[in-house]
Amino acid sequence: MNRRVNAIAVIQCAAAKSPSAGHFVSPDEGRILFVAAPELAPRDSAIAYRRPDDPAPSGITYRQMLVEYNRHQRKDNPLGLLRAWRLYKNPMYGRLVECLGCSNVFILSAGWGLVAADYLLPNYDITFSNSAKGESAYKRRRQRDEYKDFAMLPRTVAQRVVFFGGKDYVPLFCRLTEGIERRTVFYNSENPPAAPGCTLERHHTATRTNWHYECAGRFVRQTGG
Repeated sequence: MNRRVNAIAVIQCAAAKSPSAGHFVSPDEGRILFVAAPELAPRDSAIAYRRPDDPAPSGITYRQMLVEYNRHQRKDNPLGLLRAWRLYKNPMYGRLVECLGCSNVFILSAGWGLVAADYLLPNYDITFSNSAKGESAYKRRRQRDEYKDFAMLPRTVAQRVVFFGGKDYVPLFCRLTEGIERRTVFYNSENPPAAPGCTLERHHTATRTNWHYECAGRFVRQTGG
């Protein structure tokens, strides 16, 4: 049973995507996979690597194409794009939606910014994690990189906004939610992250990788989900 509580959850994106995730398609180069540094990506004759804000052949950027797709082709969805909460394999995205309702869950994506849980997204492989190095360096977005990130969470929300994500994602969360009155950032490190204007709450756990799913699960249980 869905339970509505006076909170909005923002959770960071994940590397593991659903195998059914759809792609934009280039007529000449095949499926498009959005990455942080296409020039560093492995060569693949079936995949065209692009940044979200690169210009598309139509003359607009791929980000603008995504906006138009959600506006005009959302119902038919010919490319089989997935709603953001279904794009990632981990079941916690679905648990948050079930607990809070889809309108109260947002995804903080390293590729697209702050998106509503039901927004259709194409497959992508972009992360803030510094573990993306060597052959995986093409995936890593750096804090200084310029992205025209979506910011779909209104600044006027009355609910408390809680964030589940690693320290590498906190700066983007803070920037895209600036002006929202009540924000809580969960963290698990000994030293708290810099999160101006936010309440910091430590999640004590021995888990180090993807600890934020454990934290979100505790939140769901505490809210009766």
